[in-house]
Amino acid sequence: MAKGFGRPPMGKKGGGMPGMGGINMDMIKQAQKMQQEMERLQGELMEKEYTATAGGGVVTATVTGKHVLTKLEIDPDAVDPEDVEMLQDMVIAAVNEANRTAMEDMSDNMGKLTGGLNLPF
Repeated sequence: MAKGFGRPPMGKKGGGMPGMGGINMDMIKQAQKMQQEMERLQGELMEKEYTATAGGGVVTATVTGKHVLTKLEIDPDAVDPEDVEMLQDMVIAAVNEANRTAMEDMSDNMGKLTGGLNLPF
């Protein structure tokens, strides 16, 4: 074992746990606190609802943070039996926009929590 491994340098406070390569307990506690806060925030964001519209408000879609479609509203005036394809496109656009908004909100909130550590969520 290398001389002084896991111990603070002479005259220094703190130091790490043996075998931890100089990681001190404060860093471990901060990481654990951040992990708990991330789990809490993820839970909140998964239950949050996100709404988007398409076709000038003709179609409105609501999804959860889990990307589950929970509500779909279609203005009856938008139902044209001769142009079902356009209505389908508007539904897809509204759902995709609601999901994009949910992902962006999650990313923004996690970025604030992690302080820009560029973690993969």
